[in-house]
Amino acid sequence: MSVEYLPIVFFLIALFYSSVGFGGGSSYLAILSLFLTDFYEIRSIALILNICVVAIGTLVFIRNRVFDLKLFWPFLAMSIPFAYLGAQIRLSQTTFFLILGAALVMAGFFMLLRFAKKKLDSKKFSNPKKLALGGGIGLLSGISGIGGGIFLSPVLNLLKWENPRVVASLASVFILVNSIAGLIGLNMAGTFQLNNDLMLQLIVAVVIGGSIGSYLSNKRFNLKFLGVLTSILVLYVGFRLILLHGFGIKI
Repeated sequence: MSVEYLPIVFFLIALFYSSVGFGGGSSYLAILSLFLTDFYEIRSIALILNICVVAIGTLVFIRNRVFDLKLFWPFLAMSIPFAYLGAQIRLSQTTFFLILGAALVMAGFFMLLRFAKKKLDSKKFSNPKKLALGGGIGLLSGISGIGGGIFLSPVLNLLKWENPRVVASLASVFILVNSIAGLIGLNMAGTFQLNNDLMLQLIVAVVIGGSIGSYLSNKRFNLKFLGVLTSILVLYVGFRLILLHGFGIKI
């Protein structure tokens, strides 16, 4: 696939992810890692695209009165500073791609978990558990450039913490604040880098896709098939990065 087709691919990614309250960071990172070698640029682009998509979704959830700050604040309180700190960590290229590969494998697994039929008994989270979970995912978010909602949302849905639309709205704002914190962290560390021509095309693509996806999320459209395909793509790229940068094996 040529770079010129990336806006079309990113449009489709944003369409699916925004329909379930995500930003698409895992897939943006997966695709960009196939075309770009500068990992600072990859991380910067993914965070900006995350912000573009989930800002739309967050506004839609607020307008539809799904967003509930009283429920969400403990998840956010620790995630924001840890995402900021994670983004400032300087890594070698090999270490970054190994961490990214592992994060993508986990993201793909959690995406598939979202479609699992079996659910556990309903769980009530204490505030310390919410703070710990938010902080841990926030740190991974800052290091890798993944917003983190893709880890948080499936677990909360599986545990029946709240209804799926409330969880999706939490995932949306969780990704938004983590991505903003991560972007600030990159800038403070002097590792914020962009290809402006490519960035503009991708922003237009994800804003259009994110707008349509956010609309579909509130109309309860079922995009399961696209979600499964996206999960498989993320898993493939994750394993590919681990094999390539950890063992020198190309697949």
